[in-house]
Amino acid sequence: MGRDRFLTSEERQVLTELARDGLVEHRLARRANALILLDQGMSYREVAKVLLLDDGTIREWRAAFGRDGVDGLAGFHYGGRHSFMAAEQEDRVRDWVSRTLPRTTREVGAYIEACFGIIYDSRSGLVALLHRLGFEHRKPKMVPSKMDPDKQRRFITFYEKLLNGLEADEMVMFADAVHPVYGAHPVGCWTPRGVAVAVEQTTGREHVNIQGAIDLETGTTCILDVDKVDASSTIALFEAIEARFPKKRVIHLTMDNARCHHANLVKAWLSRPECRIRLIFIPPYCPHLNPIERLWLLMHKTLTHNRCFNSFKAFRSKLLTFLRYDVPEKWDVFCDQITDNFQIRDPAQFRILK
Repeated sequence: MGRDRFLTSEERQVLTELARDGLVEHRLARRANALILLDQGMSYREVAKVLLLDDGTIREWRAAFGRDGVDGLAGFHYGGRHSFMAAEQEDRVRDWVSRTLPRTTREVGAYIEACFGIIYDSRSGLVALLHRLGFEHRKPKMVPSKMDPDKQRRFITFYEKLLNGLEADEMVMFADAVHPVYGAHPVGCWTPRGVAVAVEQTTGREHVNIQGAIDLETGTTCILDVDKVDASSTIALFEAIEARFPKKRVIHLTMDNARCHHANLVKAWLSRPECRIRLIFIPPYCPHLNPIERLWLLMHKTLTHNRCFNSFKAFRSKLLTFLRYDVPEKWDVFCDQITDNFQIRDPAQFRILK
């Protein structure tokens, strides 16, 4: 029988994390699972039956854990049965990884071998070590270096005040341009084990130029398929918005600081006495403060992720149909994905990689 509760609380936590972590090699996760089951009072025979193994294998894993702890389960050695890395050595590894942020376990193994002469024969052992030392593998986020938290805060305050004081004949819309390319965007998906999957890809760089705007209250969109995104097509979008909402006295239109939005031609059009559009510019380098960016993301998830159309004509038609008709008609489904739930992003909250 496996002795009941032979693991310490720390060992139990580490083994549980290894058993549950999808990034850990399967054989290490299974060994961790076996130790947890033994710790819960199951016999070697019972654990072997559950894991479809023989009880001798389970006994070997238990013995390896008794000698070398979690490192023993990982199946690596130290060039002979030497003791664990000393606490000072682990501290040096922790400090080095914290400073350098290595991208692969191979770099970590090379550092340990160079400094201490300890050789890890498997990636699993290094993964287990890094988890035990408090590290995880994480992809960095993209953060514009010139993003200003104070400007974001002022914009959000202004926007909330605008909404709270909006008259019945006023409305707020969000506008932007996008250039979806004809082609599929491969993304991860669940597939049957052993089945290789692929998505057809197109040649060339055909794309659609779109000037668009959306009303978050109703999901109503104004979508223009234009030859070029410039001052003229921007004015065309303004005209389409005014035509779409003839009863609105003022239309507050939020946009980014693209050069064409500040063109003299645009300024002249906006200065006309009868103009009903009032522009609001989001802070520079802050696309997360324009909800229409979430519409473009939804568009890609729906139409280009792991999907390729037979022709550019079919791609363009489906794209425009989705933006012009599907989004407004199914706004009750999409509204939670395209919101003005703004949050301030501060580069100071991240460790910026150099």
